[in-house]
Amino acid sequence: MPVKILMADGDPSVLEMAKATASSLQWCDLVTVDDGLQAEERLQSVKFDGFVIADRVPRVDAFELVQRLKASTMNAGIPIVMLTAEDNLDTMRRGFKAGVTFFSTKPSNRERFYRLFNATRGAMENERRRHYRLPYHTPVTCRLEDERRSRFVGESGEISEGGMSVKPSGGIQVGQILEVEFLLPQTSRPTPSAPQKSGKKLFAEREMPVAGPQKIRAKVCYAPPSGEIIGLDFVSLTPAQREVIRQYIAGGS
Repeated sequence: MPVKILMADGDPSVLEMAKATASSLQWCDLVTVDDGLQAEERLQSVKFDGFVIADRVPRVDAFELVQRLKASTMNAGIPIVMLTAEDNLDTMRRGFKAGVTFFSTKPSNRERFYRLFNATRGAMENERRRHYRLPYHTPVTCRLEDERRSRFVGESGEISEGGMSVKPSGGIQVGQILEVEFLLPQTSRPTPSAPQKSGKKLFAEREMPVAGPQKIRAKVCYAPPSGEIIGLDFVSLTPAQREVIRQYIAGGS
């Protein structure tokens, strides 16, 4: 599955150059818009793996748009590349404060766009993998973190390294923090490596137990008015729990 990138720039020639470059990269799916309002609409309705924006775009201040993106529910964690006309320290400081991940001088030819896309590919692929979702059905006990410890039991529908869906919603609202308890997918354990001279196994640090129901803190990121389902972002996965989910997504079960 290609990395899905949104790019916003008011210069048609720059967008055409970027599209021509991306078309030669099998791993890259580039969507372009020519003003900030269009970019904001796309970011609120479509999941992307990365965002490339010029430091000046029509109709919306680019830095304000980045701040809004970082507060969104769907694309808050994606890498953000800001293109500038020159290396300006004040611009870069303002951008990093808003939430920009990378800065780059605006490419003037396809070769420079090629280098830019490849330099940021790893971060964007990590974001894509974090949101790979596969069907996974298991009972989930949800407890609201408040004084009353409100509790309900639902069933998961999908799971990813980043979170899971649960239905029904139990009347939970976006932004609330839950403790969820459920069985992780059953996956194969790592194969032991040859012992070192000390007698210790090379994989020992990875072989951490995750048997039995797991308790994980999660934040509600999606809760439609229908109340049929909620989307959860995990906020407290241990390395062992994350590895089990990663193996399941990759086909290690």
